[in-house]
Amino acid sequence: MQQKETIGENIQIEIKDGKAILTIDLEHRGNVSASGKSVIVATTRGNVPIPGSTVVLGLNAYVKMR
Repeated sequence: MQQKETIGENIQIEIKDGKAILTIDLEHRGNVSASGKSVIVATTRGNVPIPGSTVVLGLNAYVKMR
């Protein structure tokens, strides 16, 4: 896989030379979390398989509410 693929919200993945390269737009602000304590920047919404691999990824990136 050489082309970027979107997995989850605001996460692009590219597999190059056996390595997963993740791209997250750090300026993105999504929904407020269920607890109301943070704003989601990027999430896989649980565990998802990395395309073309047996590896599973679970990722959450967020900022705390002020």
